[in-house]
Amino acid sequence: MNTQLVESIYQVIQSLSEEEKLLLEQKLYTNLPYPCEKEIISLAEVSNVFNFLKDEPDLYSLDDGKPI
Repeated sequence: MNTQLVESIYQVIQSLSEEEKLLLEQKLYTNLPYPCEKEIISLAEVSNVFNFLKDEPDLYSLDDGKPI
């Protein structure tokens, strides 16, 4: 790892004006692609964030209500 380069970049960023920092932030973060539906589903499955639902009772079925 090039810690000297990272430290130099950090020092340069710290020396920027607020306007320059905002411009840099726009350049760095505006071209990030949004994840697709498949990636979001995969992330939810891998992260186990919905595991608590396994213990919940099934309140609804496919036969409930009218289809949308």
